[in-house]
Parts: sequence; structure tokens; C-alpha cells
Amino acid sequence: MTKNIDKEGLQSIADNYDLFYIDLWGVIHNGIKLHEEAIITLKELLKMNKDFVLLTNAPRPNFSVKKFLEKMGLDEKIRNHVFTSGEAALNYLKKFYLLDKFFHIGPDRDFDLFNDFKNNKSKDLKDIKYFLCTGLFDEHDKDLSYYKKLFEKHINKKMICTNPDLIVDRGDVRELCAGSVAMVFEKMGGEVVYFGKPYPEVYNQSIDNFNKRILSIGDNLNTDIKGANVLNYHSLLISNGIHKKEIKDKGIEEVSKQYETIVNYIQSDLKW
Repeated sequence: MTKNIDKEGLQSIADNYDLFYIDLWGVIHNGIKLHEEAIITLKELLKMNKDFVLLTNAPRPNFSVKKFLEKMGLDEKIRNHVFTSGEAALNYLKKFYLLDKFFHIGPDRDFDLFNDFKNNKSKDLKDIKYFLCTGLFDEHDKDLSYYKKLFEKHINKKMICTNPDLIVDRGDVRELCAGSVAMVFEKMGGEVVYFGKPYPEVYNQSIDNFNKRILSIGDNLNTDIKGANVLNYHSLLISNGIHKKEIKDKGIEEVSKQYETIVNYIQSDLKW
């Protein structure tokens, strides 16, 4: 049974946990502006000397997301808690694919993550060892059939996906993410290595989480909550995010069952 903590706030359960994994987009900001109540909550966790990671499925290095948050006006003390799926992917590529050629799928702005690999980038699909998927091309950001045609003769390649999210809401506009492209590739029979929630690697790289009581907070059942379930953490779903309409129409118990997830707590927005 999911407990609603809208009245009591996060403060009512904060003492039960040593470490908080907190999603950025949909919880701390909406892609355009910060959520003030969420920032107050982070400051309260700092006062309590609680560990938290702002864990995001962003296909960029940590420093790049920190710069983005600085422009939004987020305090440096809080920004320093950021860890990205891009950073986790970068560590993996440096270890296993340092010299291999790849084809980049995603907007040019994502490529700051892979500057160290720019000489390995190729436009010839026959020449590559793997696809590096960080998002969708700007000119094909709504048409997944384009990617199906792109992959048709290259399903034997591997794909590295730096953002397992299927969709994101930028303000009031819903956009497709890298995970949607990876799903196309996977359904065609291709092999995908994912970095980001719900996959354990990104959690384990971000902080020492051994033997900690952990709460994972996010607005996405497929990533934030499923990741918590896989790793046996408790979960708090922010309902005014990705699943807002579904929860309003069906209720949290029905929606969580539909996504095969367990939600321990629910809150409309992250508030102390």
C-alpha cells in the first residue's frame, strides 16, 4: 500500500534513511525553472547532514549538468551532489571502447561528453563497432520510424545508450528521449548496454551506498521507481511528473501495478 505524505512532507520520514537518490528533471526542475519547495527540501537534508545524490539520466558529464543548474540559480553546495548517466557511460567507454569507432545518434549539443573520443566518431555505419545513443537527431526528434530504417542492416552492432528514459516533459511539452531509440533497436534484435536508472551501475558509481538505508525519489516509474525496486531501496514517487494524468485517471495503486513497480510513498511535489 502506497502512503501519501503530502500533509506530513518528507521530514516525516527523513530520519529513516541515510542516503537519498533524487531525480533532477521532474523533481528539482522542469527543464526551464527550479521547483522552490524541492530546493528547500535539499537544504533541509544538508542541515541534517544526510547524504544525497542528484541522480539524473542526462547524457552529459557531471560538469555540464552542474553548469546548466548554475544558470538556473542552484547553489553550488547542492550542485556538487550531481551524478549523471553520461558520466557513468564515459567511465565505461574509457575502460572498454577507447579506440573503437562509433556512430553518434543524438543532437550535436550532447557531444561534449565524448570530446575525448571525437577521432573515433564515424559517419560510415559499416566501419563502426557500436552506436552511441544520447538522444534523437533534432531533425528526426518525433519520428522513430527513421531510426528503424537506419538500423535495418546493422543490428549486429552494439548500442551504448546514455539515457534510458523514454520521454521527458520540458515545461508542458513532452519529448522523446534516447531510451525510445534504444527500444526500437532492441525490438529489432539489437543488443543495448544502458547507463542510467534503473540499471545498478549508475547508482553504484555515484556514491558509497554499502549498507545504507536508502530512499529513491523520482517522477518516473520506469526508471526512478523500477531502479529502487531492483536494488531493494524504498521509493517515493512525485505524482505531478511524467505519470500525472495516469495517476489522476486511475489512482496510484492501479498505475504502479500496470508498470509492475512497488511505490512506498507518493507526494504531489517534493516538499519538506
